Amino acid sequence: MKKLFLLLSFSILLQSCSSYKSIDYNNIENEKKQNYKVFRLDRENIKGRLVSKNEKIIILETKVGLQTIPVEEIYDVKVKKFSFLKSVGLIIVTPYGLAFLFLALGGGM
Repeated sequence: MKKLFLLLSFSILLQSCSSYKSIDYNNIENEKKQNYKVFRLDRENIKGRLVSKNEKIIILETKVGLQTIPVEEIYDVKVKKFSFLKSVGLIIVTPYGLAFLFLALGGGM
């Protein structure tokens, strides 16, 4: 039982403050240098920042360099968005999670 609570505590503590939201290819904008995740038909996922886009291709800057992806190979496009609720939840839950973890490991009286 302790292991289950320990696993749940870690999963709560390791939540990120952002998430990916699906968008339409025509609504992609390059205003804030946002991060995008492009899902290709061959099940390959590419994460990166948008360099340019037109009707035929999208170019992303990734860790390995520039990636050019033809539009006909794209299955889905997601944009990384900051989540205020996840951030607030993380700030509130973290002290309680650490206290529970301390007690679960036998640090309590």
